[in-house]
Amino acid sequence: MEDERGWSGGMTGGTEAAGRKKKRATIWEVAERAGVSHQTVSRYLKNNGGMKPTTKAKIDKAVAELDYRPNLIARSMRTRRSNRIAVVLPGLTTFVPTPLLQGASAAAHEAGFTTDVVGLAGGAERRAEGVLALLDSGQAEGVLSFAPLGEVPDEGEGERGPVVVFGEYDDQMHSQGALADGQPMEAILHHLADLGHRRFLHVAGSQDWASARNRRAVYEKTVDSLGLESYGVVDGDWSVRSGYEAAQDLPADAGVTAVLAANDYVAMGVIRGFQDRGVDVPGDVSVFGWDNEQFTEYFRPTMSTVRLDRETLGRQAMRVLLARIQGQSAPEICLGDFFEVVSRESSGPAPRRGR
Repeated sequence: MEDERGWSGGMTGGTEAAGRKKKRATIWEVAERAGVSHQTVSRYLKNNGGMKPTTKAKIDKAVAELDYRPNLIARSMRTRRSNRIAVVLPGLTTFVPTPLLQGASAAAHEAGFTTDVVGLAGGAERRAEGVLALLDSGQAEGVLSFAPLGEVPDEGEGERGPVVVFGEYDDQMHSQGALADGQPMEAILHHLADLGHRRFLHVAGSQDWASARNRRAVYEKTVDSLGLESYGVVDGDWSVRSGYEAAQDLPADAGVTAVLAANDYVAMGVIRGFQDRGVDVPGDVSVFGWDNEQFTEYFRPTMSTVRLDRETLGRQAMRVLLARIQGQSAPEICLGDFFEVVSRESSGPAPRRGR
């Protein structure tokens, strides 16, 4: 079955070759022929008032020339309740925001909906096409996307479910916007400075991530503003190995008493690298991670880190979509105060004498 975008194939304005079925014209083709937007054509089809006579005449002519007929079967299917919501991720990604998905699914379940996680390959425009196909098929009453989407036309309530984009990730699921905020690095340095630490090392993440760049920038700025010392910044790649090698390569006389790692995996490598050298954590050097991965509570020593309440963010994003599905005023997503510096066994007072 085809829909108004003509997923079964494009159409031609004239007679098809013999033996071939004529394809249904789409709302986009009507808009192009009339020289107006597809939203204007959508209003025309719903008989919404306020349209200029000249605009209506152009669309009348385009509809007649293209023999455009709305796909009433597809529309009727879209009005059926499925009680399902699609959660969209990129088709190929090495990072799955599990806490976000858990929070979103929990909020949907509490409202009587089930969720399907769908991977849509291609860029933002290609994903938008996939989202339209999902909604037009009647498989989902709404879509929550954690990946960027191209333009998804709004064809009005009762015809197509709403789409909400949680815009804190890019096409590769790299954090951006508020999720990439590096300010907790300042709080970590204040905390460690209060414990007597004065010389630090930062093992950074891949610099093609906004979050890694922001954490590094805040680290360098705060060290300078507090009158502390930075032994340097190691260009890491978010991996355990990059942290291990940084700890192994640090000269014994570097004087570093605290290492700030880009994430918990890097911090794990730093701690193991020091342990293999006979350097005590936190007796000789403190180590801080970032992300509050589950293993940080069970590692030895338990790891100091930065917690981000992604599950609550997932709930908030889903509640925005649920409100739109139910025709209610959508709440705002609040990204403030979701970071928390968590001090555990891997950090403590600076040793009386530097390494």
